[in-house]
Amino acid sequence: MTETTVVEPLTGLSDAEVAQRVADGKTNDVPTRAARSVSEIVRSNVFTRINAILGVLFLIVLTTGSLINGLFGLLIIANSGIGIIQEIRAKRTLDQLAIVGQARPTVRRQSGTAELPPNEVVLDDVIEVGPGDQIVVDGEVLEEANLEVDESLLTGEADPIAKDAGDTVMSGSFVVAGTGAYRATKVGREAYAARLAEEASKFTLVKSELRTGINKILRFVTYLLWPAGLLTIYTQLFTTDSGLRESLATTFRNIVDNDAGWQGALQIIRTDLFTADAAWHEPVLRMVGALVPMVPEGLVLMTSIAFAVGVIRLGRRQCLVNELPAIEGLARVDVVCADKTGTLTENGMRLSDLKGLGGIDRGRIDDALAALAADDARPNASMQAIAEAFGTPPGWRATASAPFKSATKWSGTSYGEHGNWVIGAPDVLLDPGSAAAAEAERIGAQGLRVLLLGSSDRPVDAPDAPGQVTPAALVVLEQKVRPDARDTLDYFADQKVSVKVISGDNAVSVGAVAGSLGLHGATLDARQLPEEQGALADALQSHTTFGRVRPDQKRTMVHALQSRGHTVAMTGDGVNDVLALKDADIGVAMGSGSSATRAVAQIVLLDNKFATLPYVVGEGRRVIGNIERVSNLFLTKTVYSVFLALLVGLVGLGSQFFDYDPLLYPFQPIHVTIAAWFTIGIPAFILSLAPNNERAHTGFVRRVMLAALPSGMTVGIATFVSYLIAYQGNDVSREVQDQASTAALITLLIAGWWVLATVARPYEWWRVLLVAVSGLAYVVIFSIPLARELFMLDPSNLAMTSTAVVIGLLAAGVIEALWWLQGRILGEPRRLWKVED
Repeated sequence: MTETTVVEPLTGLSDAEVAQRVADGKTNDVPTRAARSVSEIVRSNVFTRINAILGVLFLIVLTTGSLINGLFGLLIIANSGIGIIQEIRAKRTLDQLAIVGQARPTVRRQSGTAELPPNEVVLDDVIEVGPGDQIVVDGEVLEEANLEVDESLLTGEADPIAKDAGDTVMSGSFVVAGTGAYRATKVGREAYAARLAEEASKFTLVKSELRTGINKILRFVTYLLWPAGLLTIYTQLFTTDSGLRESLATTFRNIVDNDAGWQGALQIIRTDLFTADAAWHEPVLRMVGALVPMVPEGLVLMTSIAFAVGVIRLGRRQCLVNELPAIEGLARVDVVCADKTGTLTENGMRLSDLKGLGGIDRGRIDDALAALAADDARPNASMQAIAEAFGTPPGWRATASAPFKSATKWSGTSYGEHGNWVIGAPDVLLDPGSAAAAEAERIGAQGLRVLLLGSSDRPVDAPDAPGQVTPAALVVLEQKVRPDARDTLDYFADQKVSVKVISGDNAVSVGAVAGSLGLHGATLDARQLPEEQGALADALQSHTTFGRVRPDQKRTMVHALQSRGHTVAMTGDGVNDVLALKDADIGVAMGSGSSATRAVAQIVLLDNKFATLPYVVGEGRRVIGNIERVSNLFLTKTVYSVFLALLVGLVGLGSQFFDYDPLLYPFQPIHVTIAAWFTIGIPAFILSLAPNNERAHTGFVRRVMLAALPSGMTVGIATFVSYLIAYQGNDVSREVQDQASTAALITLLIAGWWVLATVARPYEWWRVLLVAVSGLAYVVIFSIPLARELFMLDPSNLAMTSTAVVIGLLAAGVIEALWWLQGRILGEPRRLWKVED
């Protein structure tokens, strides 16, 4: 169908009709982002498995009346509060950016035609569409002029589907050619793709190597927690002469003998079990002291904070992150496929020259160009430049039209007695051996865009159009190279990230622009690309710049690069980039691009600056590198806590079969709480937000486990040995027991502090300061009498303390050696000090 067809002339709904539909709830009420609500964020951060474990342990400590030992309960508030604040901040940032970047359909109403937010569309609204527009609700086509819709995101069918008046269109599809209007027949959650769209745009932390790796680590920790926890509970409560069994038996007998009802029973329980100095308080507190540090309470929190802060930082640069793992993913990218137009060059164009061909009158050429530009309902940048240059059209009446398509590279309009005019790529419309083709090639080699204006021997809507084309003129357009493009390409080169320029323009022209930006490498016309994937991958490896690339080829090229193990990012702004953006590991769309590209991309550059990408890469590297550091700290703590608990528990279990006293666990909850303050908690928070430009590496789980397991075991063994040497039995005074616990804590602090010292490398001034202040903080705590009394510390036994320091230093030496050994195993050179690139 070549002329516009109409089912019925519609001016759209009246304001009263719109108000009635809003009142009836017939609105497109699907949220712009399926982000969690504030209440859901609060619930998800408060009601966590880790908070539940810590909460139960906190209540157990409260039953002993030792409030200072319940200080770890503040972790519940800290974990929940920090997580809630950061996620709400990230949510607000994303929501604000999403409003700016969302598709705004053009709605026709009796009060006028205007672009509206998708959620203001109501049932029966008339929506106008053109190339690149996304279908936001299901509907019925009312008007169409060569309308073609791509439904590949819904059906998987890549070929565009021609739509006639009366046909249905589905939300989630997008227009690739032509123009039209459709009536909304299904809105909100009734629309075909609404549910899919919600799922696709959720504020989520899934599908990333970091999150998957952390989940694996947490499963591993869970496997360790069960046996260590159960063994600790049994040995501390039932083998250490805690008096708990006797107290429970006595209480039960008193309840039965007195028969005083439930109120009397409660009084007996309070009297018998919850006296100020009950014998079972000490073992219970030490049991809790063993269990609390096993829980990696800060690991998930710090990961969430790192991602959320990344979103906020990128939001300040007008970068909308549709999926949070995209921050991480772009940091792992090693190939960036970039379009020329809109990425390396500005979107706008201007006429540079007009070269007549074939002796056709210049006035007729000007009239043809002006008419073509005026009759293009959705002009692209080239047609806009032509319209600006040639002014008022001659008033010719169009009898047929053919919209521009990326696959054909030309468009045209028939004007009856004024002829059939086409405009498009010279190397598509001309004989390659002609003088005109050679001239176009010569001009294109200078980095200019060249279009051929020609007359056809048949109507442009004929099945075999354009037929025989008689060249009339070469339209020479120039684009302004982005001032920041060269610096961006230089950054990627320094970071060993390959850049492939993939464009629909003439290959020689694209190569000239790329060369002017310092991007050197072979150029290839995509029409010469092999179809076999292996050969295609070889061609992509050996060439840098590609011209005359069809939309389906962009997608195939992404697949070929991925087949060679590359992590591919695809940038684009046009409707012809949608399929490649969708299949790339990371899709990056320009904010000024089509709504379809913004809908499928993980990252949208709202300021349209290619130069923003290095900041996204840097943010991803910060997140990955810092989370790895933080994971090393928290997992090391869990490993040494579990290992220490197992050693103490096995000794306690053995005491049931051999004649020796079982061991009390060396620490009360307050001891493990202060141990975590400056060796893990505060440093981890600072490190998780610190600058970090190290390249991202794969194998997150292997790397973290290789670092944390041996270090954690070293700390656990050293602490156990120190405690064994200092321990003098269960029947000693509280003072002697505190001295033994303090000795073990000193060893733990020295070894744990050295783990922090290795994790903080390579050093720069602020990292050295962080490590130094963390160590000095414990020196201050041990130096203040009030702090020693409050935290139950007694380093007065010089023999015990000296032995603990020596063992701690020996453990630090082992941890240092392990750090260098891990570097050799991983093939990574170890550096003490940061070296500027």
